[in-house]
Amino acid sequence: MKVTAQEEFGLRCLLQVAAATGDEPVTLTEIGSREAMTVPHVAKVMALLRHAGLVESMRGRSGGYVLSRAADRISVLDALRALGERLFDAEYCERYHGPDDAACVHSGACSIRPVWSQIETIVSDVLRRTTIAELLRTEEGAMRASLDVRQRSSALLHIEPK
Repeated sequence: MKVTAQEEFGLRCLLQVAAATGDEPVTLTEIGSREAMTVPHVAKVMALLRHAGLVESMRGRSGGYVLSRAADRISVLDALRALGERLFDAEYCERYHGPDDAACVHSGACSIRPVWSQIETIVSDVLRRTTIAELLRTEEGAMRASLDVRQRSSALLHIEPK
């Protein structure tokens, strides 16, 4: 499975909104600076997430984006479907049949299609069970661990010899 840049950046943006403290909206500028993305790129991704009903935009001076529902009720699958295409669907062979517009010669008895379909089912099940809240907890834990390591390293560097 290949995750597109748009899907990756979209998940990162969604995590930034989910990580916001309280009900304070997160601005495009804040998301962009935290994720090293341009504001127009963040705006494009956030528009897709808003259109899918995963975030809401708040207008005005203190506006920005908030989650439309709790982070534990938004699955990674919800986000990826808002940001890109499914890994495989039943109409795939009709859409991508070849350069000469002829139908796939294997459309009637394709031995590969069931494999892609099964992979889609398995991957979708994992993504459906994984929530934005879980990703956020994992990320927060990793950030705390990284901070602890940096603090310990800094403390070791400042030990005075006797």
